[in-house]
Amino acid sequence: MDVIHREAIGRPADEVFAFVADFANNPRWQGGMERCTWDGDARGVGATYRQEARFLGRSILTTFRVTAVEPGRSISIESLQSTFPIQVTRRVESTDDGCVVIAHVRGQPTGLLKLMSGLAARSIRKDYAALKALLEAPLT
Repeated sequence: MDVIHREAIGRPADEVFAFVADFANNPRWQGGMERCTWDGDARGVGATYRQEARFLGRSILTTFRVTAVEPGRSISIESLQSTFPIQVTRRVESTDDGCVVIAHVRGQPTGLLKLMSGLAARSIRKDYAALKALLEAPLT
């Protein structure tokens, strides 16, 4: 699986990057995501976090490590331990009317998940549409 998805968001790039770079926010916009917890206070290269998700009725527990950071611009992670090995880069670029988030998701699913990798691509598009709706919603 190798998916690149772009989503225009009508918010300043620095605000959007701060939100998407804090993986503890993932359950707020990613379908099936139950919990994301950082291991400690570090957020730079080498920092790790644990994620609990459900996909096709299966529990997926993953430990991720931050592999690269361009402050205010991009963050890359890779799974260290998972039933769905994956690498993700989230990049945020300024535009005249907000920003665009570019997600590059690469994965090596195994077993049943390998057969369902097309569903993962649709899920990514749906998740980033949810991110857009969340971040563009009026503040209450």
